[in-house]
Amino acid sequence: MTLIDTDSIDEGLLAELVELRRRIHRQPELGLDLPLTQEAVCAALEGLGLQVRTGDGLSSVVADLDTGRPGPTILLRGDMDALPMPEDTGLEFASQVPGRMHACGHDAHTAMLVGAAKVLTAQRDDLVGRVRFMFQPGEEGSGGAAIMIREGVLDGVDAAFALHVAPNLHTGALALRSGPMLAATDDFEITITGRGGHASTPHWAADPVPVAAEVVLALQSMITRTVDAFNPAVLTVGHITAGTTQNVIPESATMGGTIRTVDEMVRQAVRERVSRVVDGVASAHGCTASIDMVPGYPVTLNDERFVGFLTEVASDTLGEQRVFELPAPVMGAEDFSYVLQQVPGAMAFLGVCPPDEPDPFAAPACHSNRMVLHEDAMAIGVSLHVDVARRFLNDPPPSIGG
Repeated sequence: MTLIDTDSIDEGLLAELVELRRRIHRQPELGLDLPLTQEAVCAALEGLGLQVRTGDGLSSVVADLDTGRPGPTILLRGDMDALPMPEDTGLEFASQVPGRMHACGHDAHTAMLVGAAKVLTAQRDDLVGRVRFMFQPGEEGSGGAAIMIREGVLDGVDAAFALHVAPNLHTGALALRSGPMLAATDDFEITITGRGGHASTPHWAADPVPVAAEVVLALQSMITRTVDAFNPAVLTVGHITAGTTQNVIPESATMGGTIRTVDEMVRQAVRERVSRVVDGVASAHGCTASIDMVPGYPVTLNDERFVGFLTEVASDTLGEQRVFELPAPVMGAEDFSYVLQQVPGAMAFLGVCPPDEPDPFAAPACHSNRMVLHEDAMAIGVSLHVDVARRFLNDPPPSIGG
């Protein structure tokens, strides 16, 4: 697919956004404290006549475009934080901070939202109501959206919209669905405790290592044999740690992982079954087990009415052939779910696969150390933000508008 012509953004503005994205990409920041990113956003918004405020419990930026004319309020969101991982893209603007990388496209989300703010403020006289731009830290596990909600980001908001880049979709494609869009997440840490000893005499010890290995396999079997394939759950053990050297049986082995579900009943059932399987396998081998289960983000639920509205807007902006419905939820998780628990809205995936990649499914995905994106696609993201906001303010769907 080729890049779509957009009339909302010119080459000069796109160049500004590319530079902003690269500035943020060079200096990735983690979690809730993003002073450099916050500074870059505030500088980019300066002079636009927006009502700007920053957060108390995190480095957020909230900017309001108030037209002064009565109408609804729509929130547009862009997250800003990076991931604690190395970058191996070889880009000339690659991360300058070891062990940190914008591998999920949040730098592009931020730049696109700045672009939307610039375009919409230039069109202020043609709008009614209010647009709220939500620049959010701490999406990658820190729950920044929930903190911003406590600090009032949803006060007076009638609907909310967010884009997430997708390097495994052709540039210009938009993927969305009603209902569950992304999964709920629960993280776990399991410790298997046995008795240490000499590697040559395992019969005098209770080796937790093979027990841990059996637990991993048993958990996978539990998922496939007890969960309906059409109401899915995913369980992944991401790390296992045990021992210090070759000839010592350790006393304990630890493992950590994540559970993803899209239904609350399945979520609770899987959590209970994990405990039963782990305790049972450990006990069968004369070991004990402890499990620390940490609830994460809830399911991201797209509002059916807003998805219908968004589909119409995106079809006009991109062309009907570029807008398609996902057949099933994506099993990643998002703290935009907290926003959608309180106001109607939706998140959609915007294709940003580089044009020199013949097969998007073979391109490095989000959270890859080699993830890259087609920067020109940010023009499409800006246009979508702009068109969604304009249509919602000036012609809100009767069942959604404030």
